[in-house]
Amino acid sequence: MSATAQAHERIDLRTTPEIKELIVRAASSAGLSVSAFLLGTAQERAKQILAEAEMITLTSRDWNAFAKALDNTDKPRPKLSAAIKRQRDWQQGKR
Repeated sequence: MSATAQAHERIDLRTTPEIKELIVRAASSAGLSVSAFLLGTAQERAKQILAEAEMITLTSRDWNAFAKALDNTDKPRPKLSAAIKRQRDWQQGKR
């Protein structure tokens, strides 16, 4: 959250006394309020989870195959060309 953004949303949590004490101790050790600790930790973890879910990691071999496939896009594709011509003819009423 940026320094100028104001928080308007609320998250309510229920937990055991043991977990609460653990969180309070960790927040205190980090010099943060419990709210700041929970929000910061949850935000960081949420970003990690989303990055893992949305990022593709390739091995060196896979990256080379991917790059090679991209480089070979100029090869003639007769079936694709025929399909494009059929689509164009159809759109122009030359069925």
